[in-house]
Amino acid sequence: MGEERTYFRRKLPHYQPKHATYFITFRLAETLPGEAVERLCGEREMKLGLVGQDNILSYKIHKQFFAKYDQLLNKGTHGPTWLKNDSIAKIVADTIHYWDGKRYTLLCYCIMPNHVHLVIENPVGQLDKLSYTLSPILHSIKRYTAREANKILQRSGAFWQHESYDHVVRDGKELERVIWYVLNNPVKAGLATDWQKWKWSFVRHDIY
Repeated sequence: MGEERTYFRRKLPHYQPKHATYFITFRLAETLPGEAVERLCGEREMKLGLVGQDNILSYKIHKQFFAKYDQLLNKGTHGPTWLKNDSIAKIVADTIHYWDGKRYTLLCYCIMPNHVHLVIENPVGQLDKLSYTLSPILHSIKRYTAREANKILQRSGAFWQHESYDHVVRDGKELERVIWYVLNNPVKAGLATDWQKWKWSFVRHDIY
């Protein structure tokens, strides 16, 4: 029962069943003003309090929260944009690919200047030793890439924001919407005219 519950850690809600398809966003440290995050979280909590146990409305509220959260990241007006560095972006991409087939099935990703969108699947039916919950997966990715990126930047200290956004994808229709959202993010942010022209995007060949 423990792994199936919804719980709140710090600012963002996290529901992390062991076998699921996840849409994940993680960002560089200090890329959003604290007051902006507090405002969005306060607005979300107020709306959630009004809808009570209505799961459909709660889902819509969380979706609206993420849209505003990601819009702020896309503006890129606050904090570092270290992922513009191709050497650093390659480290992140290579690390994501490294765990494909080991800890998850990689469906798609997009590396933006200050954040990463990632869609992965934890396969059902694997041996227990090959089944991983989401938090250790993200910890491995972020720990290694932070260390290697800081070497390039000749710096120390936090590279990634500690907390990530994660959402369980509920069905095939939602998965299609999420993948299109991820791939189209550079276009939406005005960084590319076509998603296929963005260097740091990936989608499985059997999806698109």
